[in-house]
Amino acid sequence: MNKNEKIQLLRDAIVSYSDFPKPGIIFRDIFGIFRNIVAMRAMKDLIVEHILFLEVDLVVGLDSRGFLLGPIICMELEKPFLPIRKKGKLPGNVVQHAFTLEYGEATFEIQTEYVKKGARTIIIDDLLATGGSMAAAIELLKLSGAEVIECLTIIELSGLKGREKLGLPVHSFVQYD
Repeated sequence: MNKNEKIQLLRDAIVSYSDFPKPGIIFRDIFGIFRNIVAMRAMKDLIVEHILFLEVDLVVGLDSRGFLLGPIICMELEKPFLPIRKKGKLPGNVVQHAFTLEYGEATFEIQTEYVKKGARTIIIDDLLATGGSMAAAIELLKLSGAEVIECLTIIELSGLKGREKLGLPVHSFVQYD
């Protein structure tokens, strides 16, 4: 199966819900991919094939769907996985970064003892929308001494222009306006 066929499998497996979580919003749900083992394998293959040549030291997943994607990829790449979580969810030495979302504020944390200075890091999440969460993760990793080389998502809502806020390469597999 070629790359375009794999991307089409992902697109076909993504379920769209109108007016969720509020009227006027179309929610793009990646869990349809996880319910389709062929699409899930295609997703894993696409991510691994993309990351394989980036010389990555660390894969970081965002709370919470990035937690589903990151470990699968890390096993294939034989690289460590580290979560970025919401405030108060991680033990040990953590560094925090507060940020504003379209509906309020949040704080991300990362365990600093597992981030080596200069570690070439890729951030993975399910979806890039306005870029607020991803931008906060980039800042948090910079504060921790890592070098973020790319942000990777399965879905990108390109009409919201989230990638413009990031100042780093962004790769997504399925785009919606």
